[in-house]
Amino acid sequence: MKYDVGTDGKKRAATGNTANAGPFVTSGTKLEAIREQIVADVRATVDDAGADGVVVAMSGGIDSTLTAALAVEAVGSDRVLGLGLPCHKTELAHVDDARTIADGLGIEFEEILLRPLLEAFKGTVGNELESPADGDDRPNERNHEIGNVTARLRMATTYYAANGQSRLVLGTANRSERLLGYVTKYGDGAADMYPIGDLYKTEVRALAKHVGIPRRIIGKEPTAGFWATQTDAGELGARYDVIDPLLSRLVDDGLPVDDAVDDLRFDRETARDIERRHAASTHKRNTPPTPGIDGRGDSRSGNGSEAHE
Repeated sequence: MKYDVGTDGKKRAATGNTANAGPFVTSGTKLEAIREQIVADVRATVDDAGADGVVVAMSGGIDSTLTAALAVEAVGSDRVLGLGLPCHKTELAHVDDARTIADGLGIEFEEILLRPLLEAFKGTVGNELESPADGDDRPNERNHEIGNVTARLRMATTYYAANGQSRLVLGTANRSERLLGYVTKYGDGAADMYPIGDLYKTEVRALAKHVGIPRRIIGKEPTAGFWATQTDAGELGARYDVIDPLLSRLVDDGLPVDDAVDDLRFDRETARDIERRHAASTHKRNTPPTPGIDGRGDSRSGNGSEAHE
């Protein structure tokens, strides 16, 4: 399964510029050490919680497939439940892939179509709370609002299964998504742990290749599944192999955006948008603050000024 993890000139930002590779873990020895650390951490977390196993919402994409595979290594196939939770017709083929992966891993897999739940929500809650300014005048905002509802319905379903079977929920978000705030608060941004949450998307692809995830899964276009034609690159303005080196410089190295972009051949306006996304999504990475009465509260650090999704 040959798959180019770094930038090879074929994966480009919406601007047409290609970034240089960043300081990412993509070599076999280091990847194996990361694999072992993740597996050990999942096993210890489940044991410490006294849980009977884990639940993974499987979309058929690389992140959830890799998470499920590592979970099987950690706790055994009999203690991993995979859930396929499609909401749109375009997702059905991907859920078929998830079922095939689950069968290969030897784990239990359940598919639940969430479209009736979403339609019921829109017909009740949505209609009651719709303001005169909503609707056709702001279709992009409505797409995101309904997309966030879809993500929260998926997580509510996942936790329902986990609670009923005394299991933990394994989130599937990676470091790139978390740093960009490209998760839904209390949707895919809710979990008991994130096994691949420290890995940039570039590293997720490398680790997936290392552990033997099928090439067709690794090569899929990333999407949050908010609506039928939605893609991560379309939403973010660049592909992850372009974004990751910039994020690493901004966050890990602490460079200002103008310095971070210097050697990356990265469009500066797109880079500033990425920086703004990171800053505005701080609230998604922090515990909700309290007032701090008598020094008891959490720090109120950088909640961002945009509407919290």
